Amino acid sequence: MIKILIVDDDQMNCDLLQNVFTRHGYKVISTTSGLEGLNLFRKHVPRVTLLDLRMPEMDGLIVLKEIRAVDPHAPVIILGGGATEVQENQARALRVTDFVRKGLSLDVLVEAVQRAAQLPIHPNTAPVLVANGGKSEQIDESVLVVDDDPLVCDLLVQFLSLRGYRALGIKDGQDALRVVEDVMPDAIVLDLIMPGMSGIDVLRALREKEYPGGIIIMTGSHNEELLDEAWALSPQEVLLKPIDLECLLTAIQLVLVCREC
Repeated sequence: MIKILIVDDDQMNCDLLQNVFTRHGYKVISTTSGLEGLNLFRKHVPRVTLLDLRMPEMDGLIVLKEIRAVDPHAPVIILGGGATEVQENQARALRVTDFVRKGLSLDVLVEAVQRAAQLPIHPNTAPVLVANGGKSEQIDESVLVVDDDPLVCDLLVQFLSLRGYRALGIKDGQDALRVVEDVMPDAIVLDLIMPGMSGIDVLRALREKEYPGGIIIMTGSHNEELLDEAWALSPQEVLLKPIDLECLLTAIQLVLVCREC
C-alpha cells in the first residue's frame, strides 16, 4: 500500500484529504504541524508528501527545505492556495514535484498524487536526472531569469529548463534579490531596463552583497553611457536583445565553467 503524508494546518482540510485518499487505497498519515510533519516524514518515509505552503510556526517552504536535506528526490506536492510568485519560484528551486492550487477539483489532486507515486525511486545519494532530447543530464545548476517582460521571462525559463537547468523566473528586481538570498542561484540572467528597481540597481545590490555566481546582462539599449555603467559593475557578459537563445546558452555554460577560475 502506497503511503502518503499530508501536512496542512487546517484540520478540516487534513480530514477531508485523509478520507479521500484512504478511499483511493492509500495509507495516509496527516498532521496540522509543519514540525510534526517533518518528524513524520523522517519516521515513515512516505512515497508522496502533500504540503501546505502557508502554515504558522514552520511554513511549507521551510519544511520542504528540510525534506530536501533528508531526501533530495522525495515527491512533494505543494498545496499552494494564495502563494506568491516568489514563493512558487522558491519551491521550484527546491525541486517541488507539483503545484496544486487549493480550490481545484479533488480529482486534480488525486491525479497529481498518482503521477508522483509513479516516479522512479532514487537512492538518496543519486543525482537528479531529467530527460533532454533523449538524453539524461544531471540537474545540479540553477539559473535565475529576471525580466519584467513576462513573455521573455517565461520563454527563457522554459528554454533553460529544457536544457537541464533548474530555471526560475522573476519579473521584479526587489523580488529577485529576495530569491537570491533564499536560493542562491549559480547564475543570473538579468534584464537591464526594468520599471521600479532597474537591472543596474539589482546588479549594484548583488555586488554589495558579494553574490558569488555569474551574471549575464540582457538589454535592448544601445546607450553607451548605460552600457558602460553596467560593465563597470563587472557582469560576466552583456547580450543585446533580441536574445539569440543558443548564444545565451553558450554564455551561461561559460559563466558556470569559469566560476572557479
